[in-house]
Amino acid sequence: MEITVDEDKCVASGQCVMTVPEVFDQRDEDGVVILLDAQPPVAFHNGVHAAVALCPAAAIRVAAVRRSLG
Repeated sequence: MEITVDEDKCVASGQCVMTVPEVFDQRDEDGVVILLDAQPPVAFHNGVHAAVALCPAAAIRVAAVRRSLG
């Protein structure tokens, strides 16, 4: 899993932080999302998908990570 965030789209609702604080935080000055871990462990994947669904600004994107075979 590879996470990206669009800080310009973020409306500082904090849903992502409340859902997976191990992966997301917010800037103190304006509440905009801070991505703490762009490739979180599998244990957080369900929470990240929930955060994506809860984000009112659709500012979080998730892509599969391709791994090399060798």
